[in-house]
Amino acid sequence: ALPIWPLQLQPGAQLQASSFKMSIIHEILGKLCIEGNEQVSQSSYGSLKASTNFDAERDAAALETAIKTKGVDEVTIVNILTNRSNDQRQDIAFCYQRRTKKDLPSALKSALSGNLETVMLGLMKTHPQYDASELKGSMKGLGTDEDTLIEILCSRTNKELHSINAAYKEMFKTDLEKDITSDTSGDFRKLMVTLAKGKRPEDNSVIDYEKIDHDARELYEAGVKRKGTDVAKWISIMTERSPSHLQKVFERYKSYCPYDMLESVKKEFSGDMQNGMVNLVQCIQNKQQYFADRLYDSMKGKGTKDKNLIRIMVARSEIDMLKIRQEFKKTYGKSLYYFISQDTKGDYQKALLNLCGGDD
Repeated sequence: ALPIWPLQLQPGAQLQASSFKMSIIHEILGKLCIEGNEQVSQSSYGSLKASTNFDAERDAAALETAIKTKGVDEVTIVNILTNRSNDQRQDIAFCYQRRTKKDLPSALKSALSGNLETVMLGLMKTHPQYDASELKGSMKGLGTDEDTLIEILCSRTNKELHSINAAYKEMFKTDLEKDITSDTSGDFRKLMVTLAKGKRPEDNSVIDYEKIDHDARELYEAGVKRKGTDVAKWISIMTERSPSHLQKVFERYKSYCPYDMLESVKKEFSGDMQNGMVNLVQCIQNKQQYFADRLYDSMKGKGTKDKNLIRIMVARSEIDMLKIRQEFKKTYGKSLYYFISQDTKGDYQKALLNLCGGDD
């Protein structure tokens, strides 16, 4: 990437020079952003980067030795798998299979146990496979783990959701929508099914003030202003608009309603539906803050919600972990790294700290 230099401006002076500089910078940034927001955000805000002098054969051989060693060499396994990108891990798995005639995830499963095993097996899946298996896990057996279902469906982009749907069908020979439908009910089911379809238009740079005002008023009239709630209206606006449009709708909403969006959602909905809508609003307002809050929640107080901690660390490490760390420190005063080091131990701790990618 091109260096973007800080501009030191004396008031009133250098303005022409600076505005020229700024226009160049805008042009550079514009070109950077054209490469499709996803790619830009994935590489630049992930804490886990591709290893530079990567050799899949060498890694596969080292893993084979580490797994065969009496007592298993967990340190080597952690060091390799938490310091390679997802694509590189897929290459390692391919070489491992060719070398040993064994499947690497199965070998790891028999060599490791507990939380460390969960992290390593998570890292061996592609991003869509990982999300698909977490979604399946949230709906397996008795009862539904609504929180996981909500977190994934509220926070993934359209492109991610379409890949998740494809991976789900390939892995479980059934449609994600079918499973959600049979596992949930009522308005909550409608919300989850609609989110899973990934119908949200991606952000575009055109700001439509009329539509922003119209949506804000519609939400007010479909909720706080009337007796009862027009749920269908809420679902359609919240799932069929881009995040940046909705952020502006939430702002505008305050000029119609005495409560902000979060308070309104808590008044209008209850149970799973409320939980879903609250998560959705938080995700739209600031996705990285949302994950920072979920991470904090997984570690605060006695005990650790390891499942949630692992899922977020594995899923976001190559996407936006650096931004999540920033929000975490800003909100909770101490770094995410510090919290993880206080709350976990051993090789499991080492693996999560590597995914975290550093202290702040």
